[in-house]
Amino acid sequence: MAVAGCPDYFLHHPNYQQDNVDRAANHRQADLIGPGFQQSTNRNSPSHQEDDVDLEALVNDMNSSFESLYTSCSVQTESTPLLHNGQPHRSATYQTQAQPTSPHQRLHRSQPMHILAVRKLQEEEQQYRTSSLPAIPNPFPELCSPASSPTLSSGSLPQCQPSGKYIIKIFSEDGMGKVVEIPADMMARDLCQFLVYKNHCVDDNSWALVEHHPALGLERCLEDHELVVQVQASMTSESKFLFRKNYAKYEFFKNPLNFFPEQMVAWCQETNGTIPPSQLLQNFLNSSSCPEIQGYLYVKEMGRKSWKKLYVFLRRSGLYFSTKGTSKEPRHLQLLADLEDSNVFTVITGRKLHNAPTDFEFCIKPNKVRNEVKELRMLCAEDEQSRTCWMTAFRLFKYGILLYQNYKIPQQRKTLLSHFSAPVRSVSENSLVAMDFSGRIGRVIDNPVEAQSAAMEEGHAWRVERSHRMNILGSPSPLHPSSLSGVIHRTQLWFHGRISREESHKLIHQQGRVDGMFLLRDSQSNPKAFVLTMCHHQKIKHFQILPCEEDGQMFLSLDDGATKFTDLIQLVEFYTLNRGVLPCKLKHPCTTVAL
Repeated sequence: MAVAGCPDYFLHHPNYQQDNVDRAANHRQADLIGPGFQQSTNRNSPSHQEDDVDLEALVNDMNSSFESLYTSCSVQTESTPLLHNGQPHRSATYQTQAQPTSPHQRLHRSQPMHILAVRKLQEEEQQYRTSSLPAIPNPFPELCSPASSPTLSSGSLPQCQPSGKYIIKIFSEDGMGKVVEIPADMMARDLCQFLVYKNHCVDDNSWALVEHHPALGLERCLEDHELVVQVQASMTSESKFLFRKNYAKYEFFKNPLNFFPEQMVAWCQETNGTIPPSQLLQNFLNSSSCPEIQGYLYVKEMGRKSWKKLYVFLRRSGLYFSTKGTSKEPRHLQLLADLEDSNVFTVITGRKLHNAPTDFEFCIKPNKVRNEVKELRMLCAEDEQSRTCWMTAFRLFKYGILLYQNYKIPQQRKTLLSHFSAPVRSVSENSLVAMDFSGRIGRVIDNPVEAQSAAMEEGHAWRVERSHRMNILGSPSPLHPSSLSGVIHRTQLWFHGRISREESHKLIHQQGRVDGMFLLRDSQSNPKAFVLTMCHHQKIKHFQILPCEEDGQMFLSLDDGATKFTDLIQLVEFYTLNRGVLPCKLKHPCTTVAL
């Protein structure tokens, strides 16, 4: 029964209940009629006059006793220790003051301690003990959190936690590793920026962190927003991180039609027309739209070595295959893999390990899988373009707008920095004009075509003069071992020496098959020649650079002597600005960095 003005925890207190029992027994025995006992409120019932208790008077009496106890306990905080039940210890002095002289005063001695008073006493006692202890110098400050003081106090001892730092080992293409210490909330983008700064690399926003599993023969590029520590927690001891370039990470935002053929996008087939690139990307990024990638894939059966060619559909809800031809009816679709708790990987071990029907193999690996090959969903495409389409659509369906934000962040940062680092042109530089001093009097060249032609002629004359001076100094040929032109290209990042054709394919594939990616290497068939290996429309092509002689001087040419160069650096600079006989300009050098 609830009583107005009386808290519930007082009514259920054991001391309070025991007092009620004692008072009721005394009242029934009629030995004492203490203060606080009155007749029942129902005065018309004489049978209840001796059994009922006036609870309102009792509550008022208890409240007055609480105030007196609270005041006395607040004054005697330091001299009155606490027991476990919250009541003060009764010393001799205290007992003399509280010795009852009447039944009403004996009731005060059994009253419960107020909870707020107990809490206040405990807080004051803890503050007193903490302030009285001296500060202890911390001999191991690195074991506590970075925000803590280098001095340990008594209150900070039990709260000492790890600093939140983790050790990560990063490997480069040459197999050399580097150990770095990173915080728990560091993303892949921030770690790449840190490595670029530490190793003095060119910051062109194309560096990536690669999750490599040698035991499974799988690897994938981490998304910029992924936490490195979380990815490392799902890796085995044999797995490792690689630091390399990846030009194709966001290339589909620039050329979406090259990554998504119309015959593979169901939405494009339904419209029966050409789709603008911006509208195609909006369909993938918009979570309310339902784009679909469809086509044939070779699917390896779980736990077997056999492959089946199935018609597969990739949607936001997962990867499905049709049990009846190319039917899209729900009753004919079966789930192959889930996108939420999985990641798409490239298979790097080749087709022989899994007996794959083609070389364009990829895999969907659940995050819970460690080294169990039987749990992997192995897939195989017909060509490189279709494999890239499937893997890119997987990323877009899983991360959506996050990928576009990752793509825009470096551009926004570059735009912000350009306002501070842009050089200011002087008045004299703005007033420069092209001049012709071939005649007796100099003249201003107003025609821009004539000015460009004059600049090219002057540059050619300077190169011829430099080559002539080098021959006079004892370097008769650019291909001579002692010639500077014959060895200077070996210092360039795009030159890879004597690597095979297969190794050059592997390097370009690892760093993204985008238009204009290139590298130069020594020719294996002709010791005096070089080979330019480049990528165009996701196909790798090779062009041989042969030496040619003119007027007793040796040059290098890519087009049978139509365009000559004294060294490979000039050749690369020329085809970076001009397409020439190549399918496209040279844009992205395939480089390796040593950590």
